[in-house]
Amino acid sequence: MADVLLGFFRSTLPDEIAVVLEDILSATERGDYESVLKHPEVQLLLGHQENEVTKDVHSKDFPLWTDYLFHRLGLLLSEQSENEGTPVKETAVYRQHLFFTAAVAALYAFIQSTITGPPLPFKSENVLLPTEVLSDSVAFKKLRTDLVASFGTDGVAAYKLTPNPELLCLAKTILTCPLIQENVESSVWARLRVNFVHQRLLSEPAPALQKAIYEEVEVLERLILNIEKDKRIKDLYVHFLLERAAIHTHHGLDKKAKADLDQATAERKFEFVLTGLMGKRTRFQQKDTSQLLILARSAGTDAEGTASTAKAKPENLDLNDDTLLESIAFTPEESKETGTTSSLPESLASLDPANQPLLDPLDSVILLSLASSVTNTNPADGITREETLPYATRVLEGGSSNWQVYTQALLVRSRIEGYKSRTMERGLLQLQALVDQVIAETSGGDSTSAGEDATSFLPKAKDGESAPVNERLQYVFSLSSPSRWELESELASRWVSVGGLRSALEIYERLEMWAEAALCWAATEKEDKAKRIIRRQLFHSTDCNDEAVDLDTEKWEGPARDPPPAEAPRLYCILGDMDRDIAMYQKAWEVSGQRYARAQRSLGQRYFVEHDYAKAAEAYTLSLKMNPLNHPARFALGCAYLELQRFKDAVEAFSRCVQLDDEDAESWSNLAAALLHLRPKAAPSTASQNGDDEDEDAPSASQKITSHPRTDALKAFKRAAALKHDNYRIWSNVLAVAGSTDPPSYMDIISAQRRICEMRGKTDGEKCIDPEAIRLLVRHVIETQSTSSDPTTTAPGLPRLLTTLLETHIKPLITFSPSLWLTLALFYTHTARPSSALECHEKAWRAVTSQPNWESSSEKEWDAVVQQTVDLLDAYESLGPRERTEGLGAGSGEVVAKDWKFKSRSAVRSVLGKGKEAWEGSSGWDVLKERVDGLKGS
Repeated sequence: MADVLLGFFRSTLPDEIAVVLEDILSATERGDYESVLKHPEVQLLLGHQENEVTKDVHSKDFPLWTDYLFHRLGLLLSEQSENEGTPVKETAVYRQHLFFTAAVAALYAFIQSTITGPPLPFKSENVLLPTEVLSDSVAFKKLRTDLVASFGTDGVAAYKLTPNPELLCLAKTILTCPLIQENVESSVWARLRVNFVHQRLLSEPAPALQKAIYEEVEVLERLILNIEKDKRIKDLYVHFLLERAAIHTHHGLDKKAKADLDQATAERKFEFVLTGLMGKRTRFQQKDTSQLLILARSAGTDAEGTASTAKAKPENLDLNDDTLLESIAFTPEESKETGTTSSLPESLASLDPANQPLLDPLDSVILLSLASSVTNTNPADGITREETLPYATRVLEGGSSNWQVYTQALLVRSRIEGYKSRTMERGLLQLQALVDQVIAETSGGDSTSAGEDATSFLPKAKDGESAPVNERLQYVFSLSSPSRWELESELASRWVSVGGLRSALEIYERLEMWAEAALCWAATEKEDKAKRIIRRQLFHSTDCNDEAVDLDTEKWEGPARDPPPAEAPRLYCILGDMDRDIAMYQKAWEVSGQRYARAQRSLGQRYFVEHDYAKAAEAYTLSLKMNPLNHPARFALGCAYLELQRFKDAVEAFSRCVQLDDEDAESWSNLAAALLHLRPKAAPSTASQNGDDEDEDAPSASQKITSHPRTDALKAFKRAAALKHDNYRIWSNVLAVAGSTDPPSYMDIISAQRRICEMRGKTDGEKCIDPEAIRLLVRHVIETQSTSSDPTTTAPGLPRLLTTLLETHIKPLITFSPSLWLTLALFYTHTARPSSALECHEKAWRAVTSQPNWESSSEKEWDAVVQQTVDLLDAYESLGPRERTEGLGAGSGEVVAKDWKFKSRSAVRSVLGKGKEAWEGSSGWDVLKERVDGLKGS
């Protein structure tokens, strides 16, 4: 079956064009790209043939081969010699669609030669490049070097040993032609693919390419949704969703990728679930335990497992461990007897977990893409890997539905197994086997092979043990499979993790990935060696004699190389990281033509560490001009603005942050903090309208960006608290801001204070309580309730929630605070609970009088004791004679404290006795004497 793009292209062709292009399209579908590229019209475009229009156009007159092609393409497509009887093959429409097909064939050939294999049966340079270049080895090498250099975008260089770059350049040149963009409807999809392949050649995403890719994604989606109405192409929209998910994942937009994968699952009616079933995982396990697995079934398949061993597939290495089983041994019929599967759909609950049916390749792609999404979204810890492994296992144990899908499943599993001692060996050897497979099947025939002389652990697959070209390419764009040098680099990284430094360095040096080699040395605390590797790429030797130097001792401190290498911006930044040298970042920015965003991000980080926030803000701003979608840079810019007290700018920065990632709690919290420093946006005053001068202390117009800054800040803090539910500092901010809005947000005060008590009550006690907030709540309830009543007997609302907060969370934590006891007393008094209110007054008085040495301290402390004693006396007088409404004596006519006078006299005498020596004759002493005399008289 052909790639979906060709089916999409066929569906858009006029009938007369479809007939004359049938042979070319069929050749492309079966992978015979050589015959397409050797078509006479394509050879005319390439300059191997000439006509009257192109005979005076020569490659030597153009700085780059692609410029030469683009010029010839424009001439060939602009010929206007058509009339009503012109044969179809001589029309511009035919040429446009033919050249588009050639572009697709060139793209597929490039993918075949770098990612999927098998080896190309032809040398691309012999088919595409001018003969005068091929006859000159120096010119040929320069042409290919220039083509690879032309892939560099925004200061980010492409992999320098990219094989067969002329194939991708041909495809890109044709697809960027305005006439083809305008007249070939499906060219947007091919152009999207070419740009994404181009993006993946770079060492990091280039903002300009990312912008172009997402613009094409939007256009393509509208186009597909219009065509999808007639349902001529099965799963057309699903293919688009999977490719878009791969694009999202590559650019770190994991939530968007997950949304596309969920939609694709729904479109496919694909059923799967991550669940647990009883079984054994080790050879010596006696008791069955719950094992994590994926139960999955493609729509339209039965529950019976389907063997697929006859289909060609890459070699799946055995685990061969003396403890772990090759696969989980599930308990027979366990899934039907336990409650584990009771909530599963019947179609999944009926599956035999050890023999599940073969999945459709598209459904396998969904599972593998979800595994990648889980890995990217979550930290690289054991839990994440345990959650990810079942996705790959389900694809592998279901059988070989497609060669490339199966290869990707092996790769995903090897990545996961590389972190566990029992599976590390199989994970590493499986990755090595995949590298051997890809090198063996992509390095044949290209003269710039990065895999030459690579050691192979396993023999090359024999004839009949491999898959045809069209099967390998069918899902490669949805899988976003890595290129051979990416796989080798990953293998080198794995060798580093297990201590195989020599093996890793051999790979990096053979691939000429000098930055990675240097980072490898730096990771082993050999920074001097790392610096020498980097400096050798950027500078000449100290004595300017690069040939006669000792590589082990030369420090490469000569003049900078001119021109600098394509990857110079990245290398300068790495050197700046090692030396902590700001000048290196500035040099990286300079040699990139002020396009390399990472250089300014590194500068901004360095300035921020040095507390030079103005320069940090400037650097981050420059980086964001190049890459406006970089979330960490936007966040750092907002922090710099906060330090500079440029609060409006900070609000704008953090607003963009939460637009990029609405689940970033820190950005929401900082956005709220910035909003708190803004004044409300108000209508122009009469004085302003009359032209009077504004108050110098008034906020500038630029700061007035919201009418309700505190309300907006509260919303932002609440969003942050919802995302980080266990961060008490954010909840403290919610509490403080909720009490300061106009009117206060009482429900938010209750929610925040309750959550803070739950988190910090055991460690902080009453210190985690905000007395002012509690007093505000109590006063509000008292003022808004018409009658005194017990809120626990009323309808749900603020009074009942306040009662629950006070009784359950606040009261158990109070150990000293007089103000909290008095607030509780006020609430109990209002809710007709005089016994509890009097008890709180007594505890508040004891808290004050239990302080050490208050009787000999300052007059302020003495006055506080006096005031608290007077409050207690008033409470005894007011509450003591009242009838009990709580406890066993409620309703019996018993009073709260029939001996309230005695208790009052005792309290006053106690205070007077302790304070007589120091405070006799003071105003406070006189107040207490007057009250005690009054009690005697009564």
